[in-house]
Amino acid sequence: MKKMFERTKPYNQLPMLPPREDIVDKDVLLEWGLASRNLAELNKNLYRLPNPAMLINTLTLQEARSSSEIENIFTTDDELYKAVSDSLKEENASPNTKEVLRYREALWAGYNNIQNNRGITLDTILNVYQKIKNTTQEIRSLQSRVVIRRGNSELRAGEIIYTPPRGESILKELINNFVMYLADNKDNNIDPLIKMAIAHYQFEAIHPFSDGNGRTGRIINLLYLVKENLLTQPVLYLSKYIIENKDDYYFKLGAVTQRGDWKPWLLYMMKAVQYTAFYTNHLIDDIVLQMDATLEYGKQNLKWYNKDVNEVLFMQPYVKPKLLGDVLERSSRTTLTKYMQEMTDLGILSPKKEGKEVFYLNNDLIRILEG
Repeated sequence: MKKMFERTKPYNQLPMLPPREDIVDKDVLLEWGLASRNLAELNKNLYRLPNPAMLINTLTLQEARSSSEIENIFTTDDELYKAVSDSLKEENASPNTKEVLRYREALWAGYNNIQNNRGITLDTILNVYQKIKNTTQEIRSLQSRVVIRRGNSELRAGEIIYTPPRGESILKELINNFVMYLADNKDNNIDPLIKMAIAHYQFEAIHPFSDGNGRTGRIINLLYLVKENLLTQPVLYLSKYIIENKDDYYFKLGAVTQRGDWKPWLLYMMKAVQYTAFYTNHLIDDIVLQMDATLEYGKQNLKWYNKDVNEVLFMQPYVKPKLLGDVLERSSRTTLTKYMQEMTDLGILSPKKEGKEVFYLNNDLIRILEG
């Protein structure tokens, strides 16, 4: 049934969840089956990584950068890698780089909530949003005249295309319904992947915050998949697919609002899971194979090289001598400089000078992440 609305007026008639009509047909089920299979293969592949913490600065860093890019927040890989490798100096990073790093922090804060069995509560959502935006703000208040406009590169740039619900009681009712929908496992007819897609539309339509809704919503997607045991780590690289199909993303979100047309949106999201699970799977394969090759090469040529050292080199693309010292429990600057030079001579790392500091690049890992 069509839901009539006016773009310039708050969409306070946004229907509650779950959707009333049957929105899953055989076409959606077919794509769901492929998405489920790819996601299961990805989850199994995660166990090949020797240390889950490796994902913080590799796969999740890519997700953080891409998710921010959807919101037109751009940073170079080079600047991002340097900031991550020198966390004590993150405050000197550019504003855009800080935004990306906060996304990563928010993702892992939410993940810790799930691991501690707190679920996806309103507090979890607020915590994620507040870390993304580095703010103490909560649900937007009545005076916030939030609207969604066409981008600068689009026809009729700046035109209002959607006005989200407005009013404290309405927003609270909608967001509480959203949280309850994610928590309700009584309806076994809706698979978690389908439910994630439905909930993502709803969150973006509610638009509960004054800014950062897209990034918050994409983190909730990953947290929900972890909560439902479809992923052990929040590493599905969904933002890559959205960037590559950004126009479709917004068009199909709008089709649900304007016409109640759920099918194209559900098909889009199932395709997104299929593609990104497949892509992330190969990314893990490449990282593991390269780790094995580097370990063998390092051990053949350096007496002190071992598995722990090798893992440190693949924790993040840019490495500083201190990380190596922490693993080897050696603090001598002379010794560490010697070790870094030996790895440089072998081509395992390459130095890059920034002012008075020297970073060491794992070019093989960078090649994989940026390939």
